[in-house]
Amino acid sequence: MGSALPDGEPVPEDGSLPPDTQIDLATPFSVYLHVPFCRVRCGYCDFNTYTSEELHGARQDQYADTLLREVEFSRSVLSRAGGIRAASTVFFGGGTPTLLPPGDLARMLNGVRDAFGVAHDAEITVEANPDTVTDAVAEELAAAGVTRLSIGMQSAVPRVLTALDRTHNPANVTTAVAAARRANLNVSVDLIYGAPGETLDDWRASVDAALDLEPDHISAYALIIEAGTKLARQIKRGEVVAPDDDVQADMYEYVDARLSAAGLDWYEVSNWARNLSQRSRHNLAYWQGSDWWGFGPGAHSHIAGVRFWNVKHPAAYAQRLEHQNSPAAGREIPDAKARTLEAVLLRSRIREGLPIDEIESASRTNIASLIADGLIDGASALGGTVVLTLRGRLLADAVVRRLTD
Repeated sequence: MGSALPDGEPVPEDGSLPPDTQIDLATPFSVYLHVPFCRVRCGYCDFNTYTSEELHGARQDQYADTLLREVEFSRSVLSRAGGIRAASTVFFGGGTPTLLPPGDLARMLNGVRDAFGVAHDAEITVEANPDTVTDAVAEELAAAGVTRLSIGMQSAVPRVLTALDRTHNPANVTTAVAAARRANLNVSVDLIYGAPGETLDDWRASVDAALDLEPDHISAYALIIEAGTKLARQIKRGEVVAPDDDVQADMYEYVDARLSAAGLDWYEVSNWARNLSQRSRHNLAYWQGSDWWGFGPGAHSHIAGVRFWNVKHPAAYAQRLEHQNSPAAGREIPDAKARTLEAVLLRSRIREGLPIDEIESASRTNIASLIADGLIDGASALGGTVVLTLRGRLLADAVVRRLTD
């Protein structure tokens, strides 16, 4: 399930980092907790998730205990490397984390707290399907220390949800947001645009409905057709029409203008927030190249320039940890060229941009042409930073290619 893992070198059974790894304790440390369970697999989804029929020996009711074994294992690895730091952000992603009882999520969070500590001002996010959020769930999560709920709205139009194979009741988005508010949780909602058959009017209705909820944060993602998904097969067979790039561009321009007018500031290609404090600090940790440990099957980690990733299937993941072995399937240490490419790819996406002096000198000659084409802001470039214009955001991949040629 999900996309293939990258190639890499083997990881020792005890999970030890390479002996020359130098961990900077001043670098923020984040924690990602992957919950790989879904009731139904959405047709567009390429994430490492599993329905009950696909678990093949793994048990959802034992998952929290299994993941806590990896938390204990990781503390041993980082302790040997001199890299124990309190988590500045914690993110429960999936899958559908709220398919687990709130008590299981609380135990997982407490395990992280016991192993590393959690900063007093930490951002702690749980992704949620609207159908799974009640007052009781929201209150229990808040009592455990969760600060933020990210609700998978995707669309307010029933036939668009059907095209995406989303099964939640659209009315439950309002109910979930209200429950989160009563529990004093910050609220983010996720939208997807460009579904088969979705019109610009459909998209306007969804954006307006999202704004009516008065969330602190909105993410709006263009639908991408991933190889191997149900939707990709349907398009190949001619059963549905592939998303139209021009229509998706119109949708992006609309959401940017509409959210900006409503007081949500753009800060990353697909993300808008009410203010600086409402930005997703966890996702910023990825874009800015901080350290993080990803727990769970298929989860990826980055510690001091070393990248590693876990085996994908929950059963294989549980079996390795039961034998006190690392669940990692492989690792790599990107070279200088790969790190530069990654910095351009990630940091050019955010509002603060990428310092020009971090781009290889041979590629800096392309900046003038990018300004002329309206892809990066000329004033920011004069200040020594690459910041994408609206047109640049629409063509972000093309900008990256030209900055790394």
